[in-house]
Amino acid sequence: MGLADSVRVDEAYAHLLDAQDPLRRFRDEFYLPPDTLYLDGNSLGLLSRRAEATLLRVVDEWKRLGIGGWLDAARPWFTYAETLGEMMAPLVGARPGEVVVHASTTVNMHQLLASFYQPAGRRTKLLADELNFPSDQYAVDSQVRLAGLDPTAHLIRVPSRDGRTIDEDDVIARLDSSVAVVVLPSVLYRSGQLLDIPRLVQAAHSQGALIGFDCCHSVGVVPHRLSEWDVDFAFWCTYKYLNSGPGGVAALYVNQRHAGVAPRLAGWWGNNKATQFDMSPRFDPAPDAGRFQLGTVHMLSAAPLEGSLELFAEAGIEAVREKSLRLTEYLMQLLDTLLPEERSGYRIGTPREPARRGGHVAVEHPAAIQINAALKQRRVVPDFRYPNVIRLAPIPLYTSFHDVWRVVMHLKEIVETGEYRAFSSQRAAVA
Repeated sequence: MGLADSVRVDEAYAHLLDAQDPLRRFRDEFYLPPDTLYLDGNSLGLLSRRAEATLLRVVDEWKRLGIGGWLDAARPWFTYAETLGEMMAPLVGARPGEVVVHASTTVNMHQLLASFYQPAGRRTKLLADELNFPSDQYAVDSQVRLAGLDPTAHLIRVPSRDGRTIDEDDVIARLDSSVAVVVLPSVLYRSGQLLDIPRLVQAAHSQGALIGFDCCHSVGVVPHRLSEWDVDFAFWCTYKYLNSGPGGVAALYVNQRHAGVAPRLAGWWGNNKATQFDMSPRFDPAPDAGRFQLGTVHMLSAAPLEGSLELFAEAGIEAVREKSLRLTEYLMQLLDTLLPEERSGYRIGTPREPARRGGHVAVEHPAAIQINAALKQRRVVPDFRYPNVIRLAPIPLYTSFHDVWRVVMHLKEIVETGEYRAFSSQRAAVA
């Protein structure tokens, strides 16, 4: 259900779109900050009543059962990471046993790279991109160094042509028999560009390289078919579009083709569950992705994810994606119509094509720092990325079309009245 090429800009049309929205009932499932327009769910998703309920259930189990919760809880804690992995698998198109929740994004990235990046002979290079999130940049650099190699010679960072996007042709052009592993974002965190994952997987495998993806900015808003696409490994957080809460547990995927790959970083929670309590000094890895776990599952940061995943199972990831595309398209059409660049200074840095767009819109402006501050004073919660990007993420499960319309009206007033000039142009410590 797409939008017209020329969108109506009146408020009544926004209400009409909401009345036609098949997902509108899910908005009532979330705690929306009062008198606030929240468009920062690509950094931290909001709390749902389901997530609160599963968290409180686990707290109650701890209170009533103590250590008994590991086996006697409603969903036993001992296998909770695997249970949540099974619940999440449909969102990423994974087979049973290929997904497990564990630790944090960067811990999982290090674990997977340590296990799959094993340079030998001529095949020594790790290929990444220059626009990825800083934590990923630090991780690839350190993994090359841990292998005893010099990143200047063995780490390929594919450059961007425009400072916003990565051209798949440029990635493919750098692939050859010297590349051992490729690791890229599914969606670029600044611009919101969605990469062509199947094409990149095919290209990497044709050169004998393994390929993995950081899916932090796509899981929960973009459908994936990781197993069908033959992705080797992937990792992602759950506190953005999956709404698991601040510091919520992360997740990882390992294709079942790699069942014989042992984790280079072994920990007892990755042991085969049947022998884990043998307390043997010899590691007996789990037969599936669970073997890449290190320490005990973080129950209180994992519990909210259970309730959130229940909502996604009800809504369906395809319906979530359809509404996400309509919301971001509506946002861009309003900006184009009401705030053309030549008059307002606003520019859209996100690809327009639906197949190349993730779940947020990058709105660029020379005075973005000041505009961002003005939005926050107006109780609009955006997300700023230095030096000139305001990221706006309309979340399909709880953002309305009317919310989007109101945010654009705020952007319009802020520039037309010059209100932003009253704010500092210095970036705060946390953007």
